[in-house]
Amino acid sequence: MGGMSVRTQSSEPPVEAVHRAGFACFVGRPNAGKSTLTNALVGQKVAITSNRPQTTRHTVRGIVHRPDAQLILVDTPGLHKPRTLLGERLNDVVRTTWAEVDVIGFCLPADQKIGPGDRFIAKELAGIKKTPKVAVVTKTDLVDNKALAEQLIAVDRLGQELGITWAEIVPVSATANQQVGLLADLLIPLMPEGPALYPEGDLTDEPEQVMVAELIREAALEGVRDELPHSIAVVVEEMLPREDRPADKPLLDIHANLFIERPSQKGIVIGPKGKRLKDVGVRSRKQIEALLGTPVFLDLHVKVAKDWQRDPKQLRRLGF
Repeated sequence: MGGMSVRTQSSEPPVEAVHRAGFACFVGRPNAGKSTLTNALVGQKVAITSNRPQTTRHTVRGIVHRPDAQLILVDTPGLHKPRTLLGERLNDVVRTTWAEVDVIGFCLPADQKIGPGDRFIAKELAGIKKTPKVAVVTKTDLVDNKALAEQLIAVDRLGQELGITWAEIVPVSATANQQVGLLADLLIPLMPEGPALYPEGDLTDEPEQVMVAELIREAALEGVRDELPHSIAVVVEEMLPREDRPADKPLLDIHANLFIERPSQKGIVIGPKGKRLKDVGVRSRKQIEALLGTPVFLDLHVKVAKDWQRDPKQLRRLGF
């Protein structure tokens, strides 16, 4: 498969395999398995996964390093019908990203019929003509062969209906690690030829502060069912190594603010006697320590930033 790539004549001796490097982005409705797939491909937790829709907000990139290729995964926010200024801005970001990447992976879960949410995204994709599109049927470990076959046929039909030619249709299970390597093998030939764009050790090009903020935000969203995920933003004010610590026992001080829109939400985030906020601190601190490989002292404060989703000045301050 993937034998369609055009090889151009080069002055290099034929022994050299072509090196490819480029950008891929996974799209799909909330809970289609995009972040889990990104993590499985990269082999380390980079994109935030949360069982709430629309929580991945930054362009978190995971990087897959291969001897002959480098695949950079761009995680766009979910495309949704905009209700607020933030929603409109997110949708613009999404469309721009889709037009700029080298390949788009459209994720559809194997265990759910193709629905209006999938169609909404597929129609948008059909409008982006030049970028190759790969249909990725995710969560295959949740269905039997017959149901999987039916879903693959449905995906093929969806493409025909909307005039999308799928470069590939690939079933995968990121949690059972089935066909994840194959998916990378199929995405790589769709990348342009070129040298590696990031040094070998890099797994993501997000500044650490942004990743730390995402981990705190993810922990804060766990278990808050009754409030919109959009009404929480996290800003890491500073990350400083604690002075007067011996070199073999470093400690990183992290001061972060959790912004909510209304005073009424404060109690929800903090919880009775501060218990929820304490849990958020403990949970995110473990994740941050695993990410940075160093002990962390985490100082969390909850602040109200009135209606920040609708206020361009606040949005800028909070990094949007």
